[in-house]
Amino acid sequence: MQSDTILLRRVIENDPQALSELYDKFAPAIYAYIYRRVGEQRLAEDLTGDVFVNALGALRKGQFANTSLQAWLYRLAHNRVVDYYRRSKMDVPLEEWVPAPDDVPLTADRHRWQTKLREALHHLTDDQQQVIVLRFGEGQNAADVASALGKTEESIRALQHRALVALRRWLNEEAP
Repeated sequence: MQSDTILLRRVIENDPQALSELYDKFAPAIYAYIYRRVGEQRLAEDLTGDVFVNALGALRKGQFANTSLQAWLYRLAHNRVVDYYRRSKMDVPLEEWVPAPDDVPLTADRHRWQTKLREALHHLTDDQQQVIVLRFGEGQNAADVASALGKTEESIRALQHRALVALRRWLNEEAP
């Protein structure tokens, strides 16, 4: 498989095959990320499409962040979700990286645990939520998360540590 740099150059040169390759390579992960944020299939599909339309427009104008292609697309996806919620005047919901109730049959205990976890995650800062979702929900390493969020690896590790401490503390306080 070709490198992202070559793929990026081909996209900028308006190679139609490259556009398909870009979408095929990155759309599933971007869709999954957005779906975890919005919880609705059709909305996630629409927002994913918007991300790639915006990416194509930015690339054709020469507006590409000096980061990995994947990290840049995650950043565009994050910004698109935030814009969606701003426009609809709703709070940005928690990035739910645990399965939605309709995805997996849940036992009563597991459902209670997931509800507590979602509540606990709401107590984190937006940056902490982003780090937890990207690290544990998306399985990205600290370097990729740092690139996606425009932060250093050290700050990502610090955010992750503070988030996990806060989650542990909140879950222990709320334990039955």
